[in-house]
Amino acid sequence: MLARLMDQLERQRDGLFHWAPVFLAVGVGCYFGFGAEPGVMALGWTSLMVLALVAARGWMPDWLGYAAVFAALVGAGVILAALRTHAVAEPVLSFRYYGPIEGRIVMIDRSQSDAVRLTLDRVVLSRMSSDRTPDRVRVSLHGTQDAITPEPGQVVLMTGHLSPPSGPVEPGGFDFQRMAWFQGLGAVGYTRNPVVLGLPADQGAAGLWLYRLRVAISRSVQEKMGPDTGPMAAAILTGDRSGMDQDSLAALRASNLAHLLAISGMHMGILAAFIFGFVRYGLSLWPRIALRVPVKKVAAIVALVAASSYLALSGGNVATQRAFVMVAVMLVAVLFDRRALTLRAVAIAALIVLILRPEALYGPGFQMSFAATTALVAVFSALREVDLPRMPAFAKGALSVFVSSLVAGLATAPIAAFHFNQIAQFGLIANLLSVPLMGTLVMPAAVLAAVLAPFGLEGVGLWVMDLGLAWILGVADFIAAQDNALRHVMTPDVSVLILIAFGGLFVVLWRGHGRWAGLMPLALGFALWQVADRPALLVADSGSLIGVLGPDGRDLSKERGESFAADSWLENDGAPVDQSVAYARNALTEEGRTVRAQIAGLDILNVRGATALADITGCGGADILITNQNAAPRAGCTVYDMRRLRETGALAGWVRDGELVVISARDHTGDRLWNTADLRRGEGPVAPVLRRVFARAGE
Repeated sequence: MLARLMDQLERQRDGLFHWAPVFLAVGVGCYFGFGAEPGVMALGWTSLMVLALVAARGWMPDWLGYAAVFAALVGAGVILAALRTHAVAEPVLSFRYYGPIEGRIVMIDRSQSDAVRLTLDRVVLSRMSSDRTPDRVRVSLHGTQDAITPEPGQVVLMTGHLSPPSGPVEPGGFDFQRMAWFQGLGAVGYTRNPVVLGLPADQGAAGLWLYRLRVAISRSVQEKMGPDTGPMAAAILTGDRSGMDQDSLAALRASNLAHLLAISGMHMGILAAFIFGFVRYGLSLWPRIALRVPVKKVAAIVALVAASSYLALSGGNVATQRAFVMVAVMLVAVLFDRRALTLRAVAIAALIVLILRPEALYGPGFQMSFAATTALVAVFSALREVDLPRMPAFAKGALSVFVSSLVAGLATAPIAAFHFNQIAQFGLIANLLSVPLMGTLVMPAAVLAAVLAPFGLEGVGLWVMDLGLAWILGVADFIAAQDNALRHVMTPDVSVLILIAFGGLFVVLWRGHGRWAGLMPLALGFALWQVADRPALLVADSGSLIGVLGPDGRDLSKERGESFAADSWLENDGAPVDQSVAYARNALTEEGRTVRAQIAGLDILNVRGATALADITGCGGADILITNQNAAPRAGCTVYDMRRLRETGALAGWVRDGELVVISARDHTGDRLWNTADLRRGEGPVAPVLRRVFARAGE
């Protein structure tokens, strides 16, 4: 048995490095999956274990040495995630604030409701010391806002509402608190009062000149192009999506073309490939240069500089950083006379991203980008060894586009469905009609516009871009208008995605016929997805909204209000209807401001408002009482009032063996640094000295 195992490992020797980011990701996932924040001793022992395993590697047999290295990578993933978590620590607002807000604008974007949002740093809040004031806050602007035109670098003043970042809308759901922690956002809110100017941008824009350049380019592009194509061009060139209207965004999502907006691997790759090819073949036209200078390496350097400039101009968000790392690894491989597109290059890029930003593992961008790249490299590497029939060059190009779109679509479809609860059923057709144009027309035209801009002739490139983007938007509108363009799916447990990911990676990374064993977890993951169920009861952390799963779908207790939670629940159910439609269903009985439901033989009562709560006697005949008020303990029922829901977060109730089992968001996430104030104050298992050490290490 051991001999067979050693034989298999020997066959994998050349490909074992490809597994390094997988085991590092396992460690990162373990850290974020812990039910409590690891303490000083746990992290210390983990560090010692990693060092001991690495040191003992040379004295171990090969098979045990491999196991030691992979175990060390898992431990290193835990440590890296902990370092990153503590390094980004900033004050988080611990209460609902209303009053004056002052800060410097560092980002301008739009919310899902299309409201302009300002991200502010250098924040000043009334009657709050600097050590308790969040480093950054994000404020949505409502009402009439014509006092100023927001610009990055301006110091602005307003009166508004701020709240701590909210937790998941249901246990296991998207954790905005965790995302805000790593973005440095200590509070989010809104204002309906006019925003006024405190200091102009030229007095508060130190360090923001590049962002101001982005905004200026975005506005210039939108002014010189059409009302639909201009905002899309600005998104592609600078990452500024604030001009995109909701209809265009919806059409792009429904046709699986929304990835064209994100400055990701495709954009960075097309740009770098175009620059690389243009410089390489351009220099080759001069024999004196071509015979004396390594034009291929010169082209790689120029492409790397261009990609770096694109990274800076686009704002350098996580997705763009990840794309740049992948492109940079491939271009550096060219400089060292190595093949650029290999699984080793993909593994190096994944390692770099996970080391720098471990939290990226949980983002759909990271997952989809590396899934697509890994699948494409593996498939095209395999096709190199296949004797394909001779065909014209244009046919090979068409076949390459078809295969790449199909492979990338299949690799990313489960991830997109898991995170976004939808499958664009005609997405392959839309991509076949659009992606080639992006690579052959739109991105080259963007480069042309950038080259001609210093001479005031950028309009030539923008005109060509306009033609290509008009076609892409037309394709998106046409595909989105088709019947059954979108198929909605239910959100399963995260273990389903883990099984699918592991199975796919095993098929790609394992050497030999044993790779097909990866089809078993892959099939199991899809089978479990088919039989996944949803909670019978959902309760928002405010206590004002509940949702009960009935024969016609989820019935909501409110016709309007708390739309983010309501829409998220319905999307996760795989049945995204309007909130008013879900409210009109018949699984709930409403009497004024009280709502009743029957689940697994239990009477559930939701009471909104102090008057309605005072009108009921005891528990009102309910087994579970849910209210958005502070309620005294009551005999005969379980009470979830506003005070308790602040501690537990949102609730989900599952019917198991005829009984209702209620779990909370806090049960699922545990007490972590980003959701527990006591830990941030150093009163939990993480001591203040460890915070300082990790912060310095993270710097």
